[in-house]
Amino acid sequence: MPSEPSPVNPLPPVVWALFFLVAGIEVIFQAGESGFVGGREAIGWRVEALQRFGFSGTAFDWMLANGRWPMEHVQRFFTYLFVHNHLTATVFSGVMLLALGKLVGEAMGQLAVVILFFGGALFGSIVFGLVTNQQWLWGAFPGAYALIGGYTYLMWIRLGQKGEDQRRAFTFIGFLMGIQLFFSVFMESGLDWIADIAGFACGFALSTVVIPGGFQRLIERIRQRD
Repeated sequence: MPSEPSPVNPLPPVVWALFFLVAGIEVIFQAGESGFVGGREAIGWRVEALQRFGFSGTAFDWMLANGRWPMEHVQRFFTYLFVHNHLTATVFSGVMLLALGKLVGEAMGQLAVVILFFGGALFGSIVFGLVTNQQWLWGAFPGAYALIGGYTYLMWIRLGQKGEDQRRAFTFIGFLMGIQLFFSVFMESGLDWIADIAGFACGFALSTVVIPGGFQRLIERIRQRD
């Protein structure tokens, strides 16, 4: 007998993989802080990981000034995605990753999820390092916001096809950034939102290429200009 279709579309495997990396590392931190594993030293695992794998503005400035790019610091452009400074940040970024990764993965494919997530993280950290003096950047939010950029691009296309106001596609990101700015101004939450905005912009831009047929359309536009 043919199996009945699932009422819920399964998540793309790459989204699960990214989520388990984010969540799995947090589980280790929580287990260490609770005393279940690692003994007394485990209490400092989170701090050690944040300093070793977080994006360091100081290291970034040093690399720019000296023109040297050692791998121990270059890796920070990506590894900062998987270490969070507290449980709440992990939960929120993980939920965003699952929800937006599913939408983008189903519409654009799994490779697009990877390109947007890590591309947005890279661009977000670079912009963050260039325009702020904040020393540290942690968490998966810039990558998640890049996926929001991909989702926004999909909505932008669909609204255009329906002949509706395409500016409505930016309602979601406008709402999120309003919340981010509120916390930044009134609760001194730092300048991480700059990396998030940059991640979103990068995700939106990359979506024009990674969406099915996007690369071919780009080549055609280049040829038309030539």
